[in-house]
Amino acid sequence: MGKTIVEKIFSSHSNKDVKAGDVVVANVDFCFGQDGTSMLIIDAFRNLGAKRVFNKNKFCMVIDHSAPSPNIGVSEVHKKMRNFAKEHGLNIFDIGCGVCHQVIPESGLVMPGNLVVGADSHTCTYGALGVFATGMGSTDVAVALATGKNWFKVPETIKIILKGKAGKGVYSKDVILHIIGKLGADYSTYKAIEFSGEYIKSLSMDGRFTIANMAIEMGAKAGLFEPDEKTYKWMKEHRAKGTPHHKGAGQVGHRVKNDKDAKYSEVLEFDVSKIVPQIAKPHTVDNVVPVNKLKNTKIDQAFLGTCTNGRLEDLQIAHSILKNNKINENVKMIIAPASKDIFQKAMEKGMISEFVKAGACVVAPGCGPCVGTHNGVLASGEACISTANRNFKGRMGNPDAFIYLGSPATVAASALEGKITDPRKYIK
Repeated sequence: MGKTIVEKIFSSHSNKDVKAGDVVVANVDFCFGQDGTSMLIIDAFRNLGAKRVFNKNKFCMVIDHSAPSPNIGVSEVHKKMRNFAKEHGLNIFDIGCGVCHQVIPESGLVMPGNLVVGADSHTCTYGALGVFATGMGSTDVAVALATGKNWFKVPETIKIILKGKAGKGVYSKDVILHIIGKLGADYSTYKAIEFSGEYIKSLSMDGRFTIANMAIEMGAKAGLFEPDEKTYKWMKEHRAKGTPHHKGAGQVGHRVKNDKDAKYSEVLEFDVSKIVPQIAKPHTVDNVVPVNKLKNTKIDQAFLGTCTNGRLEDLQIAHSILKNNKINENVKMIIAPASKDIFQKAMEKGMISEFVKAGACVVAPGCGPCVGTHNGVLASGEACISTANRNFKGRMGNPDAFIYLGSPATVAASALEGKITDPRKYIK
């Protein structure tokens, strides 16, 4: 019997022939924590009695969730992270570097065929590169940090085939919201998802990262794409940059692919050409409707950014709508580029200046308002349309506020009109 991508990755990392359902101890290629979880990783690492990390080049910490620090307590967490990094010679992405799920792959730290664990639920983002990447609790990441290994139950894989061509004003965010809306938030619990089909082949790497990022929102342990020439081109560009500890030796990972006779728990097909712009309504990600079902729904805030849609392509989409226009006087629009590199490229292209002219507030690269700890906390009764991945009650800092999820185009169009708006009217 042939193997899925997931079964191949776990076989190579456990040095045995494994299949879905097997429990294995596997070697971890990379692990990380962010400022909401790293303090717990550090404490657990020390409680294990560990004296040194398994490999200083295969772990990093990222200060992104509350960056710059909004209060004394968070400042102490950041200080503890910096001190631990100095003590063990570790790489740390400090304030202004960006979101962990952008700066880690962007810095060439993970590659196709890798096994990655992170103390953040959206670690599945790296599946866009053909990585088995999954979120774990801080204690489990501490075990990986100390030993370079952890135990896993090899998940079954659902294959999702996306055929057809997206229509005007329909982006990868709309596609993944549509799928989650149809399948439900717990449809693929403890399973992996393998995305394929003609739509995926045509999709940019930025678009693939968006889809992989939201695999967890339908319960999946990981969401993977078979690496292709676009993947390896992207990897070559980013491996060349490296980091202070990881200069990039020119490697671009393993050419992992499924076998033709691989066994899937099920195979699902979606016709992308039939999808229109989508919105996830409060307070669950699978509460999805076409955008026109919500026309005239008033908004108070618009947010463009996060590990889902803060990449250059996302900023370009919003820029094409906001340029030479003015944001509605009743709307606060906040834009957070996903990384310093993206911020710089957006400045070079003149996008940041246009955002400011339109009336937006551009904040430091990082998670921004998404987690509700500092920038952009909503007032009671306010509604926000966001490019984030979650709209749970209280997600943006106030349990009495309302969060709607949409694509960068939908967010930009809605910011102009002060209400949820179909972006297709603004797209030539």
